[in-house]
Amino acid sequence: MGRVRIGRMLRPLTGKSTLSLMRYCRLMQTLRVPTLILVLLLFITLISEDRGYGVMSTVKADDQGIQRATIIMDSYSYSPNELSVEAGKPVELTLRNAATFTPHTFHLTDPASGLHVHAEVSAGESQTVSFTPNQRGTFTFYCEKKLLFFKSHRERGQEGRLKVR
Repeated sequence: MGRVRIGRMLRPLTGKSTLSLMRYCRLMQTLRVPTLILVLLLFITLISEDRGYGVMSTVKADDQGIQRATIIMDSYSYSPNELSVEAGKPVELTLRNAATFTPHTFHLTDPASGLHVHAEVSAGESQTVSFTPNQRGTFTFYCEKKLLFFKSHRERGQEGRLKVR
């Protein structure tokens, strides 16, 4: 007959206590997976909150006449999330994805002004996009990624503004 340790004492297992122990073990196995899933969802929710970057950057042309800037793409944010550039001068944006696993996009489209910029940047990678804004105004750029039934990156705050002056 088996024995079970309770505190400091060893007690022989009886038919009733064996049944109770088996029920307890079965219950723990049943609860293990849902509990793990719940903990993972809670962890993802906590680490994926909007960090609220609110940085404005005025981009100046270099000696070649190109307006260069770097935008850091991270969990539901761009930094800086507002850029100010001059109309009629070329713009070169280096998009750096600082996320560990998540790819991000940079989507800036305004048919009336002729702006059509789209880039997808894998986690840990960088990509450079070039364009020349010819019309003054304020234009929204955003990440269009979305995972299943969760809010899109844009809905979670990953958008910014390009002010063309």
